[in-house]
Amino acid sequence: MAEINVIRIAAAVITDKQQRMLLVRKKNTRYFMQPGGKIEPQESAQIAVIRELQEELGVSLEASQLKPMGEFTDIAANEPGYIVQATLFRHEQPLSEVAAAAEIEEVRWVSREEASTVLLAPLTKNIIIPRVWGVVNG
Repeated sequence: MAEINVIRIAAAVITDKQQRMLLVRKKNTRYFMQPGGKIEPQESAQIAVIRELQEELGVSLEASQLKPMGEFTDIAANEPGYIVQATLFRHEQPLSEVAAAAEIEEVRWVSREEASTVLLAPLTKNIIIPRVWGVVNG
C-alpha cells in the first residue's frame, strides 16, 4: 500500500461585508486558496494561522477573533502526491488593508458569482465554498 503524504496546515476563511471571500495565490502557482500555511512543530493550529496571516498579509488577529470550523482533508493544490489536512478558522469581522507579502503573489476578494471563474485549490472548491456559500456552478 502506498504511503500517504500529509501536509498539516491552518487556514482562515475570511469574508467581508459584501460576503466576498479573501483568497490568495502563492508565487509560482496557479491555484487560489485561503490564507494560511504549514503548522510548525509544537505549534497549535490557532497560533499557526495567526502567524501566517501576519506574515502573508500583514493582518494582526487575536485568537478570540477566530471561530474554529473543524479539520478537513483534500488533495494538495501545489504539491503532487500530497494531501492537506487543514484546520480551518472563520473570521467575519472587517479587516484593515491586506497586502501580499512573503510567498503570496496575489490577493483577491472573490464573490460567490466570481468563484466559478477562478482556479481554486481543491480544499477551497470542494469543502470551504460549499460550507460558506453552498454549491457554486462551474
